[in-house]
Amino acid sequence: MTTTTLSTPIPLDIGIGGMTCASCVTRVEKALKKVPGVETATVNLATESARIVYAPGEQMEARLRRAVRDAGYEPRAADAAIDAPDASPWAGFMPVAVGMALSVPLVAPMIADLFGLHWMLPPSWQFLLATPVQFILGARFYKAGWSALKALTGNMDLLVALGTTAGWALSMWLWLTADADTMVHLYFEGSAVVITLVLLGKWLEARAKRQTTSAIRALHALRPDVAHLIRVDGEVADATGRPEQGTAPSGGSEIHEVIERGGTIDVPVAEVLVGDRIVVKPGERFPVDGTLLEGHTQVDEAMLTGEPLPVTKEVGGKLTGGSINGDGRVVMQVAATGSETVLSSIIRLVEDAQAAKAPIQRLVDQVSAVFVPVVLVIALATLLGWWLSGHAFELALIHAVAVLVIACPCALGLATPAAIMAGTGVAAKHGILIKDAQALELAHKVDVVAFDKTGTLTVGQPRLTALVVLPGMDETEALQAAASLQSGSEHPLARAVVASAQAKNLVVEAPDNVRAVPGRGTEGEVGVRSFLIGSLRWMDELKVDMGALAGKAAELQAQGATVSAMAERTTAGPTLRALMAFGDEPKPGAKEALAALRARGIRTVMISGDNRGAAEAVARRLGLRPEEGEVMAEVLPGDKAARVMGLKEGGHAPRRAAPSGESPLGGQRSTRSDKRGGHVVAMVGDGVNDAPALAAADVGMAMGNGTDVAMHAAGITLMRGDPMLVAAALDISDRTVAKIRQNLFWAFVYNAAGIPLAALGFLNPVLAGAAMAMSSVSVMANALLLKRWTPK
Repeated sequence: MTTTTLSTPIPLDIGIGGMTCASCVTRVEKALKKVPGVETATVNLATESARIVYAPGEQMEARLRRAVRDAGYEPRAADAAIDAPDASPWAGFMPVAVGMALSVPLVAPMIADLFGLHWMLPPSWQFLLATPVQFILGARFYKAGWSALKALTGNMDLLVALGTTAGWALSMWLWLTADADTMVHLYFEGSAVVITLVLLGKWLEARAKRQTTSAIRALHALRPDVAHLIRVDGEVADATGRPEQGTAPSGGSEIHEVIERGGTIDVPVAEVLVGDRIVVKPGERFPVDGTLLEGHTQVDEAMLTGEPLPVTKEVGGKLTGGSINGDGRVVMQVAATGSETVLSSIIRLVEDAQAAKAPIQRLVDQVSAVFVPVVLVIALATLLGWWLSGHAFELALIHAVAVLVIACPCALGLATPAAIMAGTGVAAKHGILIKDAQALELAHKVDVVAFDKTGTLTVGQPRLTALVVLPGMDETEALQAAASLQSGSEHPLARAVVASAQAKNLVVEAPDNVRAVPGRGTEGEVGVRSFLIGSLRWMDELKVDMGALAGKAAELQAQGATVSAMAERTTAGPTLRALMAFGDEPKPGAKEALAALRARGIRTVMISGDNRGAAEAVARRLGLRPEEGEVMAEVLPGDKAARVMGLKEGGHAPRRAAPSGESPLGGQRSTRSDKRGGHVVAMVGDGVNDAPALAAADVGMAMGNGTDVAMHAAGITLMRGDPMLVAAALDISDRTVAKIRQNLFWAFVYNAAGIPLAALGFLNPVLAGAAMAMSSVSVMANALLLKRWTPK
């Protein structure tokens, strides 16, 4: 008998230096995928990095880095660009400045000729000025081009090297073969200016790339380097909160005594352990996640959640690393460090989204794979065509050089990743975390948004508004039993019962043999009695006789209350003891959020496990129309995913006509639909029971006030529990996809128009070089316009 061991794939990020265009991306991906054990490899030109997923194997990381180097590129640390200190805006400009200084004298005669001044530099001077530009400043193109040739591929560097070398060589040949007393037109200025312009374009492109990573840089900058760890009699408290010798304080005034007696010690944040106690002074950032032990303060969480107003924190409140302490000196107990903190999770999500390759990028990959060989063929055809048609060889060669120089796969390679980086970065700044490029690309097609009710559209903190008991128990006894049975539950209704009992100073006992029945309720023993608490549907399934309380239950439901029942197991079977009614208020802004989605031509649907009366009452307060199928009530947790699938297939909730108005992409929003004839559905939720529905939706959106399970299942995480962020997420998706399409359109049109114009002789190499340099810059600049986006 053999045992099969399943190994978990390992993700790895590698920085890659030396990539210049989409062809380089294709080449590196092919090299990485050839390494045995590699499952996927995605290379991003904008971040100059690769994301590889591979099966565990011996020295895999070293082998992957070797594959990158063998392909002609430099493997680097994945976060080298992020962790590098902020460079001067003029960093790297020196080669460009030198190229300009050497090229200006070569171009000056051409400019003077426009004003009727005819003069020319001696050929020897032209040679002395152009040669350093060609072979010193242009050495990077030869090196990268040679690496591409060795790999039997091509890239932008190869095109530039071939084109400018041909121009320089032609000038040398014309100079050396001309009569001594004859002035011939040379093309040294063309080669020198092309290289200088390409260097200028690459410098501008690098500056723009640094701006696209500004969101990640800003998130990294939120991490403090030092924490003030509490000491006790000169000893540092360990992870359990106790000093290495002696007894630790329990909190409150004792902590004051500890600080006064032993003070604090500054330690690197990397050395902080879970359970440590840390002092945070006013104006400082919280170094890690934790719980407030002493003091109260206002906390600025704007960089994490996008919430502009400070949040009040009391003892027991959760603190997030990276947020800023207000005016109170507080003590916190560490709950999470390192990669387990919320800030690290946010950074990881943003980096994953920016490293991912959008589905639309596949077309670019297919084009870039054959781009350079096709350009070389066109250049050769241009040379032969002009020469064989009777024109001078030097003229034919100049037109061929223009073809080589103007062809630019760089813009194609940058079009998609630059827009994704800018879009996901600005979204993160406003509290919208987009997990992957596929979610970003799909979100702009959404035409139906389904919301969970509790905690998503409502506050999620229901209150016990009514307790109706039958003879055999009084109200106090019923409330005490209900609170005891549910004392260990995290369900919002259970917490409401416990809170009501505690407010009346009732003793809450620990129950025995507690069993949760998913989607129905809880049963267990309190003392010697056995109780069940759950939905009216469960009571009906158990054949519990509602008797005189059936009318009361219907009355409470009609008023919008969520009604639960408590029964006791007796020798005669489950017997009804009490009814409990709960009320939950809609979130501030929830009604406006739904209206904003409808204004975009998007249908909104609420899915709830509540009884129909309660669900419809809340829905009407939110502006939803139950009579139009916009409310799905009494849906069990396990059935939510099926309801979402039904929406995707076009079932349930008929489409509401959208108001007139155009989207940022142009066209009516109400025309959104999936190519398969169904709908593109987004699901918004916050709880564990929402996770299957979030995964089933085309786009899952998890509220940041929800559970980790929901966030893992969702493609987009909203860091605030604000329903208005749903429309904002769809809007930034719209705008990002629009930028991707604009960039790809202009990149394709630029090459489709520029190459024929150069082949037909309408562009000289200098103009071609300028156009090629500016194409990449224009793509980056267009993507960076997304940084100005703010939610409406």
